[in-house]
Formats: sequence, C-alpha cells, structure tokens
Amino acid sequence: MSVKTQSPSSRLSVAPMMDWTDRHCRVLHRALTSRALLYTEMLTAQAVLHGDRARLLGFDACEHPVALQLGGSDPELLAEAARLGEAEGYDEINLNVGCPSDRVQSGRFGACLMREPELVAECMAAIGAAVSVPATVKCRIGVDDQAPEESLFTLVDLCAQAGVRTFVVHARKAWLKGLSPKENRDVPPLDYGLVYRLKAQRPDLTIGINGGIASLAEARTHLEHVDAVMLGRAAYHTPALLGDVDAEVFGEDAHVSAFEAVERYRPYMARELARGVHLPAMARHMLGLFHGAPGARAWRRILTVEGVKPGAGLEVLDAALAAVAGSGSKDQRRAGGLETGEAA
Repeated sequence: MSVKTQSPSSRLSVAPMMDWTDRHCRVLHRALTSRALLYTEMLTAQAVLHGDRARLLGFDACEHPVALQLGGSDPELLAEAARLGEAEGYDEINLNVGCPSDRVQSGRFGACLMREPELVAECMAAIGAAVSVPATVKCRIGVDDQAPEESLFTLVDLCAQAGVRTFVVHARKAWLKGLSPKENRDVPPLDYGLVYRLKAQRPDLTIGINGGIASLAEARTHLEHVDAVMLGRAAYHTPALLGDVDAEVFGEDAHVSAFEAVERYRPYMARELARGVHLPAMARHMLGLFHGAPGARAWRRILTVEGVKPGAGLEVLDAALAAVAGSGSKDQRRAGGLETGEAA
C-alpha cells in the first residue's frame, strides 16, 4: 500500500460521535471553523453497502475537510465501503477500533478489535489498497486486562506495516465488561503519557490524542507532544470554542463569534427546512452555542420548547437570538453584530 499524506487539518479535529455528529452538526461546526477536520458518525460497512447511501453518506460541500468513519472487521466489505466513501468525496477513511458499546462488540468491531491487531492491520491494508485518500485508525490504548503499553504499540506497529501513517488514540482503556459506553468515556483513567511515548518512539507516524480534552488551552499543551488533538464532548456541548480554533491552533487571523456562526448556519437551515427537515434536527446541535453567556438559558428554552411545535421555522431561531441579544451588554451585542438588530 502506498503512503498517503495526512491533511494539516488533522492538527485539530472533532471526534466522530454516535447520534451527535450528523451532517447538520458538521455544518454548524464548519460555520465556526474552516480548518478543523470533521468526522461522520461511525457507519458500519454493512450499512454503507446495503442501506440508504444517499442518507448515510450524503454531506454538504461546505463540510470539507470531512472524514468518513467506518465500523467493521471484514476486510473485503470495509474496502468496498471505503471505495464508496471516497467516490462520495470524503477526504479520509477512518476505522473505528475504539467504540465499546455492546452492539458494536456483538458485531465484532469497535474496541473489541484491540484484541485482534492482526485483523485490524488486514482491514487497513484492504482499505488502503482501495482508496487514494488517507486511511487512518482511531483506537483505545487497550481493553480489559490488556497491558496498554503492549496492546497499543502492537496495534500501531502492525497497522503501520500495512501502510497506515495516522492514528488517533483515545487515551483510556475500554472495559468491555462491567462498564457502560457512557462510563467508558469517563471511568477508565487517562494515560496521556503513553500516547506521548508512542509519538516519541514512532516519530515517523502522525499521532493524535483524544479523551477528556476540555479546552483549546489543553489542546495546545498536547500539541507540544503529539501531532494532533481530537475534541469530542467539549466541541459538542460548548461549540463556541470552535470559533477560536482557526486562530489559536492554525495561526489564522480569524475568530468566529456564536452570533456569526448562527448567521452562517442560517442559510443551510432555510434550505433544509424547505426540504422538509424539522427544525429540532438542526437546532439540537446549537443548544450549547451560548454556554456561559447572558441569555443562554432563554436561548435553549426557546429552541427546545418552541422548536418542536408543528411548522416551527426560522422565526424560532430569530426569537432565540433576540433573547440572547437582549440579555447581553451593549459591547457584547456590538461584537456579535446585533447592535443594529440585523441578526434578530
């Protein structure tokens, strides 16, 4: 398999999160940052091959750079799903070797594959041979009673031999028995140092780190030791932090306020509403946009209470914005472009 170079955008990415990072969410995140790499929710190879491809694989052109994350353990099926993903226009194909849910385990993919590194390498070789875009791995440091120093390095080394150059490591074990998927995101202790050692000892590989990273300040600290940072829940629950990514991580003179992000997202919302998409499908990803700001509670209340009513449209968004604008100081309104009322 030929080596594929990874996009510089991988320096910071937003994690693939089931039921969260759908196409509406990704368009909102793209309204906040033009540089961060975005990921789809995990899609199984079987679903891609046999499901509604237009619905599963479809995305807006504004989302680039955007990666498709696949789940599965059959090299042939994964290769075919990867081909379809590349044909659809995705910039990267990623294999999930980290999800700990029972459903994933029963399907023999996700974190349980940490126990089968040879199979993961076989899958990655097949994917890499099938596509010309980067083929990457997202994994844990180990599962259950595995020794992380051994399980992580073994997986990475075998996949590297198969041609993989980029790995994103969730710096926790996954406990496949005894912990729920939610608990697996918090309970197993983080071991950032192990991921740092992986990068130090495998300097030719691109190593990203994920897990428990709550701010861009923390992300910058990690970037002193590894090549890339992946944000998960922090990016979803407090998406406004993404408005500073292009400046603070990529060195550009660009800060996007929450108000500006709403205005960028608004035309997309209008198009989707016209196609029959219900407002809550898009608005739910915006609930944390004004987290910590005056009027944040009113913003959430209006979007959640009024947004679910039959026929709800952009007037609900306008009312929620007006509530936030009315709660802020004059300086805040001016900074957000609302002093003259153009967004409300």
